Amino acid sequence: MAEFSQDFFKNAVTVDNVIFGFDESDLKVLLIKRGTEPYTGLWALPGDFIYADENIENAASRILYELTGLDNVYLEQVRTFGAVGRHPLGRVLTVAYFSLVKINHYDVHPSSFAQTAQWVKLAELRNSPLAFDHNAILDACFNALKQRVRVRPIGFELLPPKFTLTELQHLYEAILEADLDKRNFRKKILSMDFIVDLNESQEGVAHRPARLYEFDKLKYEKFVSEGFNFEL
Repeated sequence: MAEFSQDFFKNAVTVDNVIFGFDESDLKVLLIKRGTEPYTGLWALPGDFIYADENIENAASRILYELTGLDNVYLEQVRTFGAVGRHPLGRVLTVAYFSLVKINHYDVHPSSFAQTAQWVKLAELRNSPLAFDHNAILDACFNALKQRVRVRPIGFELLPPKFTLTELQHLYEAILEADLDKRNFRKKILSMDFIVDLNESQEGVAHRPARLYEFDKLKYEKFVSEGFNFEL
């Protein structure tokens, strides 16, 4: 019986982080180039093994910081991947987390076994093999992002404090991978009272300056407490 029980303690656990960022009109993901086996020299998600004395949430933040230099990033758990053979060195389960960040708010500093860390356009990764099963993990997190962005205003986390409706539409089109009707999109967005018209316009642009808006998080949270349901 003791011998049988010990078999259950032979599985290792890792964490993999999918960090999305928006840069003008492109949705990007933060990748590292591995400097250690297995898959030396291949692009991968920032991930590593958890310590025996730390919880998974702390491990996710620690690993992200050690490999990329990103700190104080809110990470949301998506799901666990545990296919037999997903890791060439043994049975390894991994817990996937994802986040949305403003790219220009963070400086990337690769360290540990990360040879480099780089923001890569999501569209360029469709046919690019990543280490382990990281393509599948990336797809799962991207699908989770698509679902959440329709029912929660998480997309605003990728925009500057002041934004135009065109910038907002380009963001949602990049995430949803769809062209949105300009008139319907603006009508829907402007019907939400937590999108505030600042009575300001862009400055220093070659084209006709567009009006600027901001997201009022406190007003949104008040609406939610009163039963409001965000749906795009």
